[in-house]
Amino acid sequence: MTGLRALSASIGSSALRTTLMACVASAALSTGAMAQQVPGSFTLGAVTVEGNRRIEAETVRVYTDLDVGETVTPATLNNAVQALFATGLFQDAQILVEGNAVRIVVVENPSINLIAFEGNDIVSDELLEQTVEIRPRLAYNRAAVEADAARIIDAYRGVGRFDAQVNPVIIERPENRVDVVFEIFEGDVTEIERITFVGNQVFGDGELRDVIVSRQAGILSTFFSNDTFDPGRVRLDEELLRQFYLENGFAEFEVESSVVELSPDRRGFFLTYTINEGPRYDFGFVDIDPQIAGLDVADLDGTLTFEAGDGFDQSEIDATIENIRERTGLLGFAFADVVPRVRQNTEERTVEVTFEIVDGERVFVERIDISGNTSTLDRVIRREFDLVEGDAFNAASVRETADRLRGTGFFSDVSVEVVEGSAPDRAVIETVVEEQLTGSVNFGVAYSSASGVGGSIALSERNFLGRGQAVAVEFSTGSDQQVYSFSFEEPRFLDREVAAGFDLYYREVDRETSDFNEASLGFEPRVTFPLSDNGTLQLRYRLSSDEIDPNNLANTSPAILADAGEDITSSIGFTYRYDQRNSRAAPTRGYVLTFTGDLAGLGGDAQYLRGTATGRVYKSFRNDDVVTFVEGEVGALASADDGSRITDRFFLGGASFRGFQSGGFGPRDRDTSGATNVDSALGGNYYAVVRAQASFPLGLPEEAGLFGGVFANAGSLWGLNETNFTGPAPRGAYTIDDSAELRATLGVSLFWDSPIGALRIDYAEPVVSVDGDDFEKFRLSGGRRF
Repeated sequence: MTGLRALSASIGSSALRTTLMACVASAALSTGAMAQQVPGSFTLGAVTVEGNRRIEAETVRVYTDLDVGETVTPATLNNAVQALFATGLFQDAQILVEGNAVRIVVVENPSINLIAFEGNDIVSDELLEQTVEIRPRLAYNRAAVEADAARIIDAYRGVGRFDAQVNPVIIERPENRVDVVFEIFEGDVTEIERITFVGNQVFGDGELRDVIVSRQAGILSTFFSNDTFDPGRVRLDEELLRQFYLENGFAEFEVESSVVELSPDRRGFFLTYTINEGPRYDFGFVDIDPQIAGLDVADLDGTLTFEAGDGFDQSEIDATIENIRERTGLLGFAFADVVPRVRQNTEERTVEVTFEIVDGERVFVERIDISGNTSTLDRVIRREFDLVEGDAFNAASVRETADRLRGTGFFSDVSVEVVEGSAPDRAVIETVVEEQLTGSVNFGVAYSSASGVGGSIALSERNFLGRGQAVAVEFSTGSDQQVYSFSFEEPRFLDREVAAGFDLYYREVDRETSDFNEASLGFEPRVTFPLSDNGTLQLRYRLSSDEIDPNNLANTSPAILADAGEDITSSIGFTYRYDQRNSRAAPTRGYVLTFTGDLAGLGGDAQYLRGTATGRVYKSFRNDDVVTFVEGEVGALASADDGSRITDRFFLGGASFRGFQSGGFGPRDRDTSGATNVDSALGGNYYAVVRAQASFPLGLPEEAGLFGGVFANAGSLWGLNETNFTGPAPRGAYTIDDSAELRATLGVSLFWDSPIGALRIDYAEPVVSVDGDDFEKFRLSGGRRF
């Protein structure tokens, strides 16, 4: 055709096609492949588009950047062809020059009809859909499909499937559409067969394997993923090793190399960490240097967590920085910053630290963003913040907020990050939460030959309608108890830091260790509010009808028969709690003090004054893996002239003193004469208990949620208002021993964060007991290791 010159290409790979197209276009324009020489440049008179089906002609022209009336050169046409292929929308494209006009002829890439995955069992379709970047209704592009196949392979490597293969299959459909099917061969898990360390002298391979997250394959490999190879996990291992050595005095420690080798059979990996421990250091000179006017070093007493001569521990420096920041914040220096000046003395092998306190840049909260809450209302999360938009930024307050959000139990994961806002002195607090189930249904079935079949059902919701309110309903009937109750609590009554709630209940309990039935109908409203940053006070009222009904008059203690009948209790009470722990949800250090008091006698029949005091101290070791606490608890009951009633006294055992049955020890009426079968626990007016516990990992992968524990209890329960009674002959007059006698137990625990909740299994062995005590060596209960 006279006056016709063509630039065309039809190549499978878009990247290669674009490169070759440029060469073809340049050659065609410069050598005059057609019969007539194309002028070096000309003024474009018209542009037409052919072959387009889904894409508008004007859109195609815009891609080429060819405009009527502008001067066109061979380079301009070359760039226009490349621009068309660069869009990824066209399988072929030509620009034909006809005089002073050009005709653009395109063949569109088909559109993607659907994307499917076949052969995947380990990785779900949902996760793979998030992995690939191609989407239905977009133009098909072979290079993009191949790139997505590579992304799928990377996803399988992340779960230890290093020999996974992906074959993308294209199925043509009518109307220029295609289906993209990724055929997946998942392969076998590539496990870590061996982890070794080179250069370690102080700590053995076994100790260091406990520090890192990677695990050697073992008999539990089927259930856990940390024994599959993951390059990212190796980098984390290096950081954990560094932290471990820095916290144990090795200031010069470094990981020299991390070598990963594929086993000869290509089914596993060998990891070798070469390390240089270096010498162990101690802390040398330690000082605090406040450089802010009005701040004195005496104001910071008690913030140092170490002193000269202690073994070097990087975590102690970090803890001291946090203590100083928290103290300065409380003193009103919201923008104070702590800069540790560290000097390493290699000759004396000491690390000298000076904590300089400087006036940092003033930063204010621009806004608080909340995301991830699908059920919980924004205001329920926002009210946990002490900060609001416009306040001075306080890092300690943000950390405490994150801990409070975790402590609500509404979320499985909480992330509170601070990013720069619209200006350097503005901060945006990004809060991302992941909802978890907050409702529960508990039910059980019991059978007794005496009372037949009984059952129970309890419904509870800790985040009712996403408002943060707690609601619980319980119905149970069985051989030993019947309970009908309803509870409600609003944690922020009238949007203030006041929790208000109430319990309404009817309970019938068979006190097996005391041989009587107790029936109670009660109503207990309460309010709780803060008195300080760490102290809260609860005020409550109780109105109840409490009835004691002996099981068998002949075999019931006269001490219980004297209390038989119905009494009305009208009492007021309080609970003061001072919580100085580092975390409400999972404490590892700090302490908590609790004091309670109840006064009965404002109407009703019961008249008494009862109080308890509890103190618990936490301490952790080995990077918070081993958590310990020691707790002391005392209680006292003072009553009117007619003495205390058995239902008002203290009982120990069960969860409060493991190893003994609830009510299993203390003052007891036990007939050894044979005249009756009396053997009844009477409770006591006073008690004192010391508890100690340590929990620790069992060497299993963290996702197993299994921890071990040891515990010890020691204490006594004593004191009755009346100890002299008269029974039938030949027993006659007798005296009940209500003296303070020591009991003690030792035991082991297994903690499991199971899918149905936290479970605890205890085995306790009484080491100090008295004849007649009731034991309970095994106990299954709910409870975390803290």
